[in-house]
Amino acid sequence: MKKKGTGALLLLVLGAAILIGIKLLLPGFIDEQQVNTSDAVKIKGKVRLALDNWIGYFPLRSNEMKTLMRRGGWNLVWTDDKADYHTRMEQLHKGEIDIAVATVDSYLLNGAEFNFPGSIIAVIDESKGGDAIVAHKEKAENLDSLKGKNNLRIAFTPNSPSHYLLKAAADHFNVPELVSTQHSKRIETEGSEGALKKLLAGKADIAVLWEPDVSRALAEKDIVKLLGTEDTAQLIVDILLVSRDFMQDQPEAVEVLLRSYFRVLKKYRDNPDLLEKDVVEETGLPTKTAQAMLHGVSWVSLLDNCENWFGITHPGGQARELISDTIESAAATLVNVGDFTSSPIPDQNPYRLLKSSFLQGLYTEGINGFTKPGAKAVGQGTDSLTTPFLAMDTAVWERMREVGTLKIEPIIFQHGSSELDLFAEEVVGKIVTRLEHYPHFRIVVKGHTGLRGDAVQNKALSQQRANSVAAFLQKKFHIDPNRIQAIGYGADRPLQQLPGESKRTYEHRLLRVEIVLVREEF
Repeated sequence: MKKKGTGALLLLVLGAAILIGIKLLLPGFIDEQQVNTSDAVKIKGKVRLALDNWIGYFPLRSNEMKTLMRRGGWNLVWTDDKADYHTRMEQLHKGEIDIAVATVDSYLLNGAEFNFPGSIIAVIDESKGGDAIVAHKEKAENLDSLKGKNNLRIAFTPNSPSHYLLKAAADHFNVPELVSTQHSKRIETEGSEGALKKLLAGKADIAVLWEPDVSRALAEKDIVKLLGTEDTAQLIVDILLVSRDFMQDQPEAVEVLLRSYFRVLKKYRDNPDLLEKDVVEETGLPTKTAQAMLHGVSWVSLLDNCENWFGITHPGGQARELISDTIESAAATLVNVGDFTSSPIPDQNPYRLLKSSFLQGLYTEGINGFTKPGAKAVGQGTDSLTTPFLAMDTAVWERMREVGTLKIEPIIFQHGSSELDLFAEEVVGKIVTRLEHYPHFRIVVKGHTGLRGDAVQNKALSQQRANSVAAFLQKKFHIDPNRIQAIGYGADRPLQQLPGESKRTYEHRLLRVEIVLVREEF
């Protein structure tokens, strides 16, 4: 009797196990059958992409991109994380996403904690007017006017690309007041719109904004632009990152992604009206707002990626590696403003963050519908140092508006001499890394002397020294002569003596050459 009871119990347990197994496995069987009996069998896998609503990422998140990826055998799934770069890097590290977008500075700032979990495989775009530092006119007319001011109220979105514009301006133009908590009050907002509201309500003196809020701010008569990304180069640069594990496991998916992306980019470049239409439909923004946002971004083509950013070209061609320079420049700025105590670049080698082989493959093979290697593409990028400028007469130069004075070490001349020695040339050469970021501004080289001596002779000597610096920039770095004006002021514009500063130190500081960036008023 006991044996019969035990056997029945075993049968009952076995039956329950079979039912549970069927319940657990049946959806999988149904799913597999559904895939195998449909066109979904063509899909090889899923590519998980994290981004946000920055207009520069629109081609990546467009329906055109999804369609081309599916045709290539991969299902593109993207999520909007509201520009949470830290979480984005953590997810890339944990393998929760495969691809991520970021700016160079945000990758350095947030990726270091996770040992830089992705490789940069392409440059997406540069902000070209999409971000700007604006201010109430009575508080500041240019960046130099902020120097020495206390209690400035600055509204910005922390850890955003526009926040990096604030840091870069503080570093490049020697205006620590923009980032120092000792000199300014930080007003952190959750977006550009919040910073704009603080500015217009009179609760902030300065705001860092992005479009369309930049245009909205400048529509007010008392608001001026101190610095915008339309006048910068290699500063706020968006990049495409791929997980190192995903790159090794699914290289085909990465290739399909890049191939699809550059095809979409070309389609929109050839059909700007279609781009505008798709942006309006996706965002629901008014047409004028969408146009302002599109105007603030400059997408980087396949050829530009290869020949200007990653050093890839055809035999006998010339190419540059702007991406490695941009990484090093961003790292230096983050160190200078206190985000890091030393460069976060692994082993001080920016190439450890790059993977150019996918671009190399596309460039070598060519993509159907793209300009072949060796041909000159329309709109191809130019060297930011050798940008040509129209000649201007003295009256026009005098109407130029100052942007700010670049930070530079003292240029030492021998007593009574205007010749640059090797040490002085090295000092002038260092300024070029900063000039590369601002290709649209003209340059005024200002020479100054001490207060002692003959005024006429001092002015002549200061002019000669300014001429020497300008000539060196033109000859060594091929900067267009039309872009530079050299002026000698002699002792006419002395610096203010600092509290407690000795007379000797003060007089030594008066002997200086300044590099001032200026722009035309339109």
